[in-house]
Amino acid sequence: MNGMNVSSRVDDETRAPTAPTESAAVDLTVTPDANSPEAVLERLAARQGDMPPQLRRAATFLLENAAAISVSSMRQLADAAGVKPNTLVRMARAMGFEGFEDFRRPFQEQVRRGGGQSYTDRARWLQDLSHGGELDRLFGDMAAASMNGIEAVFSGTDRASVQAAAQQILRARATFVLGMGIANPLARNFAYLASMAVDTIQAIPQDGALPVDALARARAGDVLLAMTFKPYRREVVEAVEAAKAQGLEIIAMTDSPASPILVGARHGFLVPVDTPQFFTSTVALAAFLETLMAFVIAEAGEHVVASIDRFHQRRHALGIYMDATD
Repeated sequence: MNGMNVSSRVDDETRAPTAPTESAAVDLTVTPDANSPEAVLERLAARQGDMPPQLRRAATFLLENAAAISVSSMRQLADAAGVKPNTLVRMARAMGFEGFEDFRRPFQEQVRRGGGQSYTDRARWLQDLSHGGELDRLFGDMAAASMNGIEAVFSGTDRASVQAAAQQILRARATFVLGMGIANPLARNFAYLASMAVDTIQAIPQDGALPVDALARARAGDVLLAMTFKPYRREVVEAVEAAKAQGLEIIAMTDSPASPILVGARHGFLVPVDTPQFFTSTVALAAFLETLMAFVIAEAGEHVVASIDRFHQRRHALGIYMDATD
């Protein structure tokens, strides 16, 4: 669902949602992945009692320290378990794997997808890759994650949804763009680009204030464009709640249908943030914000062209840009 528009409300100009019927019920049954880390651990627990003592010792350690499987080397795991590295190989083969690397692969894949591990665990995993000479694979994984994220945004979000959000921004007396942490520079860049054409968009918070402080003078009908991704920032969620109470319209950008900022949003967009890195990827978010900005400019009318031209002429006149002769 990453990249999909999940607007929970409908503008007057768009069609009303169709009420669900009994015949439209959706089967949400999920078949467990036999190769998932959870399934591997379940099989290990089930077979542990039948293993020789040393293999059982290794299995017990891994069951009790599953988070270490993806981020520690085989030798490190063996030392911590009090067994020889070859014992881990034998244990993996007893479970039907070709070797220990085959056994641990599902755990490493989970880390690459960003699931089930802390930021610290994922940082350790990256260092483990470097020590193991696997940076070529990391390079490829980073490229694939970036391209997959952008593809998901543009394939899962339709033109009409982006256009409707852009029109909402242009109709508003004021639009506040909120991003904290890694999303803050992108929020400020969006407002900076907008300032070349329109003067109703501003990034918040400003001057060290809290996000809710910037909304003190907001009015009903204004827009709050808010961004937050797991783990969700409390100040962003609280600002969205305050904005809704004041009658602002919410444009939410987040990574999960369960995100708290999607509740009651006029427009909601899911943006993929998966990466092999230990932090949240902003590649797809940056691409989506640039696209939304392009729609804002396109929908604003011909007068914005003159405004952008004046903006750059003034900068040239002030000597901000270097000439070819400098």
